[in-house]
Amino acid sequence: MTRHLYCDFLNLQVVGLIIGFLLVSTHIMALAKPVTLQDFLRKFPRHREIGITILAIDFIWAFWLIGNIDLGEFYTWEKPIRILLPVCFLLFIFFVEEFLAVRATGILLLLIACPLLDVAFLRDPVTRLLLPLLAYAWILLGLFWIGMPYLMREQIAWVSRNTMRWRLFSGMGLLYGIALLVCAAAFWGGA
Repeated sequence: MTRHLYCDFLNLQVVGLIIGFLLVSTHIMALAKPVTLQDFLRKFPRHREIGITILAIDFIWAFWLIGNIDLGEFYTWEKPIRILLPVCFLLFIFFVEEFLAVRATGILLLLIACPLLDVAFLRDPVTRLLLPLLAYAWILLGLFWIGMPYLMREQIAWVSRNTMRWRLFSGMGLLYGIALLVCAAAFWGGA
């Protein structure tokens, strides 16, 4: 349904390089400046300005998406959804006081998962499964963070409570990012 949208300007290699670079850079920062990043992450769930910014990105992406996907027999819903999206955006800003950043991040993870799944769909190298694996993890996190946003705060507290745990998770994220970069550069060139 959305494959034609994302695969026209994205391919497996490009997405692998982008996501791999983001994972490597953020996890190197987590290892290099753990105290700074932990302080930021502890404040993140209740940070209203960041929440509004991420929600605006979600709104723009969803508004673009609803105008460009084939809704099939639900094509009559396009106009009401285009009217409802800005209304929901404003309602979120004014009435969702608690954990707006977490909920907006959850929505963003759901939106990001779609191109990851689309570019990896039925591709040849088995290493492409690194992207759908990450996408499904993000979908699961996104759904939980939208429905139970306090979980992000608890997850951040749990990971940052112990230095060894912080290093372990940061190292795992760094290794996953390196694996994505290597696979994208070495195996996904023709995909």
